[in-house]
Amino acid sequence: MTLLSDHFRRDATVGSLMGLAIGDALGTTIEFASRDQVPEVTDLVGGGPFDLQPGQWTDDTSLALCIASSLAETGAYDPIDQLERFVAWRDHGFMSSTGVCFDIGYQTSHGLDEFLRTGNPYRNNDNDRSAGNGSLMRLAPVALAFTESPAHAARLAADSSRTTHPATECVDACFGFGWLIAVATLTRSKEAVFAAATEVATMIKSPTIAAILGGSFKDKSRDQISSSGYVVNTLEAALWALWVTESFEEGAVLVVNLADDSDTVGAVYGQLAGAIYGIEAIPKRWIERVYARELIEDLALAIYSRGGNFTVAQSAATVA
Repeated sequence: MTLLSDHFRRDATVGSLMGLAIGDALGTTIEFASRDQVPEVTDLVGGGPFDLQPGQWTDDTSLALCIASSLAETGAYDPIDQLERFVAWRDHGFMSSTGVCFDIGYQTSHGLDEFLRTGNPYRNNDNDRSAGNGSLMRLAPVALAFTESPAHAARLAADSSRTTHPATECVDACFGFGWLIAVATLTRSKEAVFAAATEVATMIKSPTIAAILGGSFKDKSRDQISSSGYVVNTLEAALWALWVTESFEEGAVLVVNLADDSDTVGAVYGQLAGAIYGIEAIPKRWIERVYARELIEDLALAIYSRGGNFTVAQSAATVA
């Protein structure tokens, strides 16, 4: 694996977090819509089910920024601190683009209630059927902070899922995707990312996630790709869009227009594509319009500037 200079890695870090927010903001316009039943989205125009202003984003970005701010301010992967910020978002609108919490998923809300009741940052794997995409959509900051070791980044990304989404498919999806974001940040190479995906597939317990990381999506048509809130479908849609396109913009437009859970497939695609292509390859018109652009950039740079010097809080050791 050929590693790149600090300049390229900085642009990958900012690109990943900005890509997440832009994919989210782009997709929310047709969130919950049926595919090809609404006009194609090609720009940040707002609207959608939450009647947002152009460039405003949803819970995907809010939760990612909660994690990013925790890492930047504490210098550690600290699941308790992250969950406290999630609670502040839910209850007080912390890191919301509108000042209030909206679009919160059931598993996330249930996980926060459980945390407040027990104080345990990690949930038990007691409902493997609730494999939503709510942890996959927010994980980029964890992988970006520990990018020096893709294996370590993957393990912590998996642990970050357990705070709210302990189902095996969710944990394995975050493990694999965290590894890929780290590789993307280190190499800026789509080829290296897909080679890593094939390798990581052999480490995955879940057969559905292993198949996707192994490339089962590569020969599928658009009609064969689902963009539902099921974590398996979200991961597949994001990797498929990356595989069949050659630029950040092309892939982002393709993936969000799959509709349904369009903001989250956009956010997941944006995390990885933003790391590969870098901030300089994301359309300037999107960057200039996205809500809280400077905050997103500052948090990404704060993570990058630590040069991988993050610790793991003692509370993280309580993982099941």
